[in-house]
Amino acid sequence: MTTIKLHNTKTRKKEVFAPIDATNVRMYVCGPTVYDRAHLGNARPVVVFDVLNRLLRQVYGPDAVTYVRNFTDVDDKINATALSRKEAGAPGTLEELVAERTEETIAWYLKDMGALGAAEPDHMPRATAYIAQMIAMNEDLIAKGHAYSDGAGHVLFSVNSYKDYGALSGRSVDDMIAGARVEVASNKRDPMDFVLWKPSTDDLPGWDSPWGRGRPGWHIECSAMAQDLLGASFDIHGGGNDLMFPHHENEIAQSCCANPDGDFAKYWLHNEMLQVEGKKMSKSLGNFFTVRDLLEGGVPGEVIRFVFLQTHYRKPMDWTAKKASDAEATLRKWRALTAGIEPAALAAAAVQDAIGDDLNTAGALAELHKLANAGDAATLLASARLLGLLAAEMDDWADITQGSDLSAYADQLFAARQAAMESKDFSEVDRLKSALIDAGLEVRMSKTGVELVPGAGFDAAKLEAV
Repeated sequence: MTTIKLHNTKTRKKEVFAPIDATNVRMYVCGPTVYDRAHLGNARPVVVFDVLNRLLRQVYGPDAVTYVRNFTDVDDKINATALSRKEAGAPGTLEELVAERTEETIAWYLKDMGALGAAEPDHMPRATAYIAQMIAMNEDLIAKGHAYSDGAGHVLFSVNSYKDYGALSGRSVDDMIAGARVEVASNKRDPMDFVLWKPSTDDLPGWDSPWGRGRPGWHIECSAMAQDLLGASFDIHGGGNDLMFPHHENEIAQSCCANPDGDFAKYWLHNEMLQVEGKKMSKSLGNFFTVRDLLEGGVPGEVIRFVFLQTHYRKPMDWTAKKASDAEATLRKWRALTAGIEPAALAAAAVQDAIGDDLNTAGALAELHKLANAGDAATLLASARLLGLLAAEMDDWADITQGSDLSAYADQLFAARQAAMESKDFSEVDRLKSALIDAGLEVRMSKTGVELVPGAGFDAAKLEAV
């Protein structure tokens, strides 16, 4: 069995992964707030934890893992997008427009993440389906002295009631107040206290509660859903490092105070952020784009995934056009090599070991290159699929022949070369080779034959020039 080692943010060191129950390995990953298309940075944790999900199922069994990733479908940003639609003349109540927006955004998200080869988690809970559990957790926290009502429809968590607050991010409460924008409100007993429940106007989504009609705060949502689906203690909690504070810090405080005998999450994993051509992605710089922008711009989802995997998840990742082009060329070569064969029974041990070493996907890709260079197509295919690459359902973009018989063009070039060796006139060889390269083919010539390999930007239509 492959030994899995994971860098635990909670302990700040790499640890051997030992699940609470090897027959039911449980993982929770914070999902999107569904108000708009997923941008490229949103996709990185999806790919990271999809790889971990695949590894866990490989090691412990396909039915021994429970993977949960939520949808935050009640939020001020969602309300704002719905309000904009209403002001633009869209029919329906504001609450109906909120529901419409969340439904379409969830559908977009699942389609776009599926295009990256990410398997859907076992559970994808929506926050709005767990309001009763959130209310119950709030009542329990109040009863235990960890939360309080301000009498005006708000429930707030008392940060001072949890002595370990800040342990995950390694910062003191004073540091967090100094380094963060903390809303200082008259209804707070302490500046760091955060909202568990807040009032909702009649036209916005809201639910009846002991504190009046309202809706949950962001942090309580994940605590309630994780507890309901995975229990008071589970194995792995993941997300981007931008969620470490305050979201994950607040999740821990709520959950541990509600369940003092539980551990909440045993291992915490955080992926680093994404850059574009060496700069932070932002609309002001003009380098902000969604996953759908890339897909519709002709960048295949498998290529996006490959580029993500080239960088360790705990390091900042730089998206560049060159990386995408190189990734496409590599994937075309690998798909040509593995076309029409069955995968080996097992992935290469070196590939499994690399992924097991704190998700060293860059190291795993290096091993795939070795397998390709050695011509071990069956093991390459099995190993690549452990990383979510070379899947049969993702081969539409990389149809290596595009309806063309490349062998015929290879034979034509080889025959021209043989004739040129006799006549010493290589003009036809040069013409054919130039046309094939212009079509996006890599031309490999030897004394025994010609091999044509589709590269990035292969266009079968250009073969008519040959």
